Amino acid sequence: MFKKILIANRGEIALRIQRACKDLGVEAVVVYSEADREAKYVKLAEEAVCIGPASSTLSYLNMPAIISAAEVTDAEAIHPGYGFLSENADFAERVEKSGFTFIGPTPESIRMMGDKVSAKQAMIKAGVPCVPGSEGELPDDPAQIRRIAKTIGYPVIIKAAGGGGGRGMRVVHNEAALIHAVQTTKAEAGAAFGNPAVYMEKFLQNPRHIEIQILADNYKNAIYLGERDCSMQRRHQKVIEEAPAPGIARKFIERIGERCVAACKKMGYRGAGTFEFLYENGEFYFIEMNTRVQVEHPVTEFITGIDIVKTQIMTAAGQKLPYTQRQVVIKGHALECRVNAEDPFKFTPSPGRITMWHPPGGPGVRVDSHIYSNYFVPPHYDSMIGKIIVYGDNREHALARMRTALGETVVEGIQTNIALHRELMMDPGFIAGGTNIHYLEEWLVVRASAV
Repeated sequence: MFKKILIANRGEIALRIQRACKDLGVEAVVVYSEADREAKYVKLAEEAVCIGPASSTLSYLNMPAIISAAEVTDAEAIHPGYGFLSENADFAERVEKSGFTFIGPTPESIRMMGDKVSAKQAMIKAGVPCVPGSEGELPDDPAQIRRIAKTIGYPVIIKAAGGGGGRGMRVVHNEAALIHAVQTTKAEAGAAFGNPAVYMEKFLQNPRHIEIQILADNYKNAIYLGERDCSMQRRHQKVIEEAPAPGIARKFIERIGERCVAACKKMGYRGAGTFEFLYENGEFYFIEMNTRVQVEHPVTEFITGIDIVKTQIMTAAGQKLPYTQRQVVIKGHALECRVNAEDPFKFTPSPGRITMWHPPGGPGVRVDSHIYSNYFVPPHYDSMIGKIIVYGDNREHALARMRTALGETVVEGIQTNIALHRELMMDPGFIAGGTNIHYLEEWLVVRASAV
């Protein structure tokens, strides 16, 4: 096991990794920007290093500053958390070349799965079902592009090969709009990701977003930890996540989970990862793989009893997976609500001083958050300030616990989206389960027109 790990992130995930290190008896070094000087994980840290001003470009995305912090503190490994540099293959490479262990997959795996075209090709080879689409990058010839679209069938979606987070995508409903959409997406992809390559897929009308959590070690051992339903989204950003996914038979989950495990073994994957799928009419279609720990990992930890972050660290240290697939038992139901510092219905950011913070408690309630009373939420980063996660014997029980937890939560001084979550927990469509990825945005339109 490592003696000391540097945490190259901020917010609730920095605190989550810090706690996992303490569980393992490992010293943790945190890095922080000038804007995060008063953060809880900085106050609790054994060692903390300021790596730059508030701008993430000059701090959390500053590779030389992070590696220098690891050098001066004698850290042995770097945990990137999620976001920022967590899926940057160049960063993983620089970490390894500087003599540290990157707590994540190899740079080659990150690179392969970060390019959506190569990821899809790898999945096809591994037998993982994919959305019907172009074989790789779209050509420049308009006639060929039209032929590909006709073969797939409208509507189609144009996607940036190097995209992610819902950016670099455009839906096309007919041939007249096709070429302009391809050219526009290419230009946007080049500007946003430094890679103008785009590809085409069939646009599924009303899918659900289902993902499979995997863990793998350096010895070709891999397991899957069931599935999560992340269909409650706004602008491709997840708002509520749950596990297991309501209404999908276990035999279908087992079949797709086994294929994900086989794919991991085939590409020599190590660490934690998530295969993301669109699910429609009983079929799974691979869309991408996240080569890091996910924001929503706690719902999987609740239903399996497996600590994903600790296992990530253990496998990075060269240890074998401590579990076999047979030992993974799915029990109960878990829900997670992301708490954001924003207007609950207009979604405008609401940074500022928190004058009162009272988190919920009781059996089966977990709060992952770095905030506290009198904490100042900086305006420079993502608006998420925490997550409320609950566990119940079944989905109905978990919903009841979440309603209680949200009712107990107090955040004063800034606006949060807790009011949105309280309404959604009472919504008949969500209570019924199995909502598609468009449900929340359509619900918000209906709500706005009724107010």
